[in-house]
Amino acid sequence: MSLIGTEVQPFSAKAFKQGEFIDVTEENFKGQWTVLCFYPADFSFVCPTELEDLQNEYENLKKLGAEVYSCSTDTHFVHKGWHDASDKINKIEYGMIGDPAQTLTRMFDVLNEESGLADRGTFIIDPDGVIQTVEINADGIGRDASSLADKIKAAQYVRNNPGEVCPAKWKEGEETLKPSLDLVGKI
Repeated sequence: MSLIGTEVQPFSAKAFKQGEFIDVTEENFKGQWTVLCFYPADFSFVCPTELEDLQNEYENLKKLGAEVYSCSTDTHFVHKGWHDASDKINKIEYGMIGDPAQTLTRMFDVLNEESGLADRGTFIIDPDGVIQTVEINADGIGRDASSLADKIKAAQYVRNNPGEVCPAKWKEGEETLKPSLDLVGKI
């Protein structure tokens, strides 16, 4: 079953953010856009490159009204340890959610049951707490966070302009489409 268009279900988790442990619930995902980025494990190989890349885009995403969270099945304590030990991870300013009980990884259907780790899943959630985009990569394929801003802008445009849709490779300011009988077979 697709998670697109579904509301994030209630949860409660601990996260490490900027030197503190914080509580995160589904309510944190409401009232703003949210990027939730699952990754397999702390102290690993591809993961720090992805999380650093996500940090490099963090300010741009915040300017679009989006908050960012990463999540793995490690604990929030391990996130702090990794933050303190890694030059790439100690730059991170967004919340790093611990999911040792695998609640979120199951809820978002990114749990690899065999390994007990999260797949590389990226979700964009709208201000109502509804999932708008889903991207899931195999373990060895790192993601490019630079594409998130365009996806959020497209999702915001569609939300604010009912009846219009954004075509492939759409960039802010470009033409959109208004699906209608007149367009059938003409695109």
